[in-house]
Amino acid sequence: MKKYLFAILLLFILPTVSQAQNIYDLSRCIQEGLMNNYDIRISRNNEQVSDNNMTIGNAGYLPTVDLTSGYSGTSNNVKQKLESGETNTSNGVNNQNLNAGINLNWTIFDGFNIQTNYNRLKELQQMGKLDTQLTIETFIADITSEYYNYIQQTIRLKNLKSAVKLSKERLRIVEARYEIGAGSRLDMQQARVDFNSDSSQLIKQYEVLYTSRVLLNKLMAQKKIDQMIETKDSVIIYNEFLDQNDIMQGMLSNNTFLLLSDKNKKLSVLDLKTVQSENYPYLKFNAGYGITKNIYNTGTIDNQRTLGLNYGFTVGLNLFSGFNRKRKQRNAKIEIENRQLEYEQTTLSLKADLANMWMAYRNNIELTNLEKENVETARENHEIAIERYKLGDLSGIELREAQNSLLEAEERLVQAEFNTKLCEISLMQISGQLLKYMDADN
Repeated sequence: MKKYLFAILLLFILPTVSQAQNIYDLSRCIQEGLMNNYDIRISRNNEQVSDNNMTIGNAGYLPTVDLTSGYSGTSNNVKQKLESGETNTSNGVNNQNLNAGINLNWTIFDGFNIQTNYNRLKELQQMGKLDTQLTIETFIADITSEYYNYIQQTIRLKNLKSAVKLSKERLRIVEARYEIGAGSRLDMQQARVDFNSDSSQLIKQYEVLYTSRVLLNKLMAQKKIDQMIETKDSVIIYNEFLDQNDIMQGMLSNNTFLLLSDKNKKLSVLDLKTVQSENYPYLKFNAGYGITKNIYNTGTIDNQRTLGLNYGFTVGLNLFSGFNRKRKQRNAKIEIENRQLEYEQTTLSLKADLANMWMAYRNNIELTNLEKENVETARENHEIAIERYKLGDLSGIELREAQNSLLEAEERLVQAEFNTKLCEISLMQISGQLLKYMDADN
């Protein structure tokens, strides 16, 4: 059984030895992800679309120019009765018309709607940038969390390896005692069960670590999704000196959700201006230059050609639209109010989230400090227990309890450190400061 377990462990360990590992720090993970991550690339393409739409032509400032040409014809049977009483009959009379020209249409004024459209395109362009920023922030939060989760799982793997090593040493001692008749078979069997149990947890932990590695590679959009990763950091480092007021001010000034909500408010104001533009008259200019040729099959004129310029202005004002203008304006004003309420609601929700995150952040720092003390105490207790066990002053069950206490304390510590880091990441995200993680020192 022992050889079988070691063979399984070897299957997990060999890849880490045989493959060349890539050393990553958080900054490198973020940089590679920003270049390769598919969500970010799609978001940047969408941003480019909003940039392309931001033109004076799209807003309506410029005229449109069309080049047209056409051909038409008729084929008729004509019967004419003259005053003298004679009748002229012509069958298959074919008349033809050919034309070609260039036409210009230009809306000079339509109640400031063109200016409103231009301002709307500006806002949509800025919203495109904010959407990209939101995608990048979400990515940085995800990859930072997974980077430290990978470290967490690596630490757990190290702790479980240590537990297996301790169980193996206990099994060696009890087997030696049993061989010389100083120990019972029951103690030896229990030591073997505990050793197998620890080995089983270690095998499962390799799987957990592998899953985290695959997810980290996926976030970086690596072609080799299961490539080996060695993190530059071996412990979970968190900032325990964040200032709540700075986080609050950063949130109110830089939070992307708030900025997007503010843009929606501005768009609703522009929608009202678009509706109000219908209260004004409009002025349009059109001009054309073309040639027309008519070919006649009968009559005194064989063909006629016309070449020239035409132009004109159109002025108009809608006097009555079935009260629809007033209806649309009232609805637009209600929409402005709704956007303002949504902005205030978003602000309130973010403040509530910040309050909860801050409480969790401070509590997890205290828990981490407490668990550090517990680990030191548990480690000292285990050292005493193992010495007493070697002298025969302690039972195997009591040694196992000391070992489990140490492992559980180490588990609680790494979990508390990871939870503190997650709280820190959330606070940095809500305050719009996630880009600081691109600095290798953070």
